[in-house]
Amino acid sequence: MTDILIGRNDSASVSLDPHYGNRHGMIAGATGTGKSVSLMVLAEGFSRLGVPCFLADAKGDLAGLSMAAAEAGDKLKARLDKLKLTDWKPLANPVVFWDIYGKLGHPVRATISEMGPTLLGRVLELNDTQEGVLEVIFKAADDQGWLLLDLADLRALLTYAADNAKDISTHYGLISTTSIAAIQRAILKLEGDGADQFFGEPALELADLMRQDMSGRGIINVLAADQLILKPRLYSTFLLWLLSELFEQLPEVGDLDQPKMVFFFDEAHLLFDDASPALQQRVEQVVRLIRSKGVGVYFCSQNPDDVPGVILGQLGNRIQHALRAFTPRDQKAVKAAAETFVANPKLDVTEAITKLAVGEALASTLANGGVPTPVEQVLVTTPCCRIGAITDAERAVIRQRSPVGTKYDTTINRESAAEMLAKRASDKAADPGNMAAGTPGKPAGDDPATGSPWGGAVHDALFGTKRRQGMIETMGKQMVRTAGSQLGRQILRGVLGGIFGGKR
Repeated sequence: MTDILIGRNDSASVSLDPHYGNRHGMIAGATGTGKSVSLMVLAEGFSRLGVPCFLADAKGDLAGLSMAAAEAGDKLKARLDKLKLTDWKPLANPVVFWDIYGKLGHPVRATISEMGPTLLGRVLELNDTQEGVLEVIFKAADDQGWLLLDLADLRALLTYAADNAKDISTHYGLISTTSIAAIQRAILKLEGDGADQFFGEPALELADLMRQDMSGRGIINVLAADQLILKPRLYSTFLLWLLSELFEQLPEVGDLDQPKMVFFFDEAHLLFDDASPALQQRVEQVVRLIRSKGVGVYFCSQNPDDVPGVILGQLGNRIQHALRAFTPRDQKAVKAAAETFVANPKLDVTEAITKLAVGEALASTLANGGVPTPVEQVLVTTPCCRIGAITDAERAVIRQRSPVGTKYDTTINRESAAEMLAKRASDKAADPGNMAAGTPGKPAGDDPATGSPWGGAVHDALFGTKRRQGMIETMGKQMVRTAGSQLGRQILRGVLGGIFGGKR
């Protein structure tokens, strides 16, 4: 097992030990300073070790991981000589493209039930009251065993809740038709952002992200996010959902020789912008604990302070590109970034951050015992793949070779809450009426055959009257409640509100 070389200077080199790859990391720096190249270096290094990765391609340049670099010219040869890379050669990486909209990659889908009310409330931009109503409605659906697969199911459930608001409020908590109407309007807005393509089946299975190719290299999963980034709520919610699914489904493994998977959060500030304190606390909990599941999380952002301090303290591997101190906030960010590194007496970190050239970085990783190494100013190494975008024809060839294309490219629409509720309404409309109302033309209290009031009393005891339910109805309702509670116990939700353990 070899370390992942990050960069070198004249006297030292900085490498990432795969044993500490699950201790998370941070890649920060101003626009155009080389963050994308550092991300590619790490992703390529993990892939060589057989570790699958997932990353979002916000600008389209990370797709170059799928293609080999051009042969080295004079400028690249000079850089390789400076980095002392004698064995460098152009090499493509095994890549699978994904796209929520299904245009630039295989469609990525999740079901409403799997997303859960917490993250769904965030993407719908609901207030606390409306999110509470959504929690109640999800609990009612879980207890009935109604799976919510797409937005049609959610709409049907909201309509059902509006029609039965009094009963639901009695059993689960107060809901109002005003809040339900607000949620319905938010769904219309979300649908306009293309979320109707995201919610549905077949839902993404984590096993398809954690693959290796035939040579043992880890698959690099690239999510096309150039359009998705324009809908920051949908983008961040999807990434949080994926992280929570990894947290809920993977077993505890402790510290391995190398991670089971590495996850890159680009534009990390979007994960925490406008996040409620409760959601932020849950995200912090997942990031702290997912290390023991063998998953490494690497945040990429312009400023380190885009990530909350509690999470920042968990990020042991750091790559800091140049920051420009043009404003008081920039100056504060430079000082904060400098203070997060282990001091190097040979280097003035605060001054160096503002003077780094493109392709240079300050780097510090975890060494033996998980202790951070002193920061070094290094020239970042050169990846073996193409640095830049790929053509549509090249992307099409990669998609055709994908091992999962036939599984996700066709939508599935099976029976779920919308169909169940429609059938329920149809059966109710077709019901000839309550037996307790009596046969038309005869008193309800009389025996239908003899007209005897004693027979009618027995009939009322069994089947009930307009004012009182009978024994058969009572027993029937009890059986339904028991079955519903048993179904409800099968649907358990995890820390971020998704279905615990996946598709139960």
